[in-house]
Amino acid sequence: MVPIAYTFVFSFNDSLKSNITWRGFTFDKWLNVCAVQNGAVCEAFGNSLVIGSVATVLATVMGTMIAIAIVRYRFRFRSATSLLLFLPMATPEVVLGAGLAAQFLSLGVAKDMTTIILAHTMFCISFVVVTVKARVASLDPALEEAGRDLYGSSAQVFLRVTLPLLVPGILAAALLSFALSFDDFIITNFNSGAVTTFPKYIYISAARGIPAEANVIASAVFIFALVVVVTAQVSSAARAKRLAKEA
Repeated sequence: MVPIAYTFVFSFNDSLKSNITWRGFTFDKWLNVCAVQNGAVCEAFGNSLVIGSVATVLATVMGTMIAIAIVRYRFRFRSATSLLLFLPMATPEVVLGAGLAAQFLSLGVAKDMTTIILAHTMFCISFVVVTVKARVASLDPALEEAGRDLYGSSAQVFLRVTLPLLVPGILAAALLSFALSFDDFIITNFNSGAVTTFPKYIYISAARGIPAEANVIASAVFIFALVVVVTAQVSSAARAKRLAKEA
């Protein structure tokens, strides 16, 4: 917790070019977070949000479909597909980043935000498949059979029975994907070109001292994540307590 506390405290530092030494307390960095370097830190943060959101949607949709296919259906090369999906999780990011960069170079694809989104989608799919696959495997087939016995079509059974049961696993996979994408530096650095993301901005700025505005954004993200987790835990506990009373 010490690095997190350090980041939060130094977001209030009245720093100039460097944020290494404490110069005094101020709220100016929080009130003018985009003032440094013509808004470079906010631009980098915005790029990370866009890339993370798009990559999360693409990886979650494709990963969910793949997970359902692997668990529910038997097809040729099913085992090989499962193995290939696990490989990106076991492969060092520097290898993945360099390999993707070489592929884009050989295909003559210019490195920009699109290549970053493609790269992030590719490595996030594996995490989505693993997460959703566990949820699909835990579903009771009798529930879907009951839907079909009530003359529900395949689409109706999926939308009204299967999908609602998969939502917790899908949401968990989406949150994991966004966190991985937003936080990634190595693969992004190989495939970003001139585009700067928040982790890349932090790395570049580290040599001369990370500006306090970067600490502000990092602290805000941490506080937001903390609020989400606490809210989810409180809601879950309240729901469990209510169900216990009803029982």
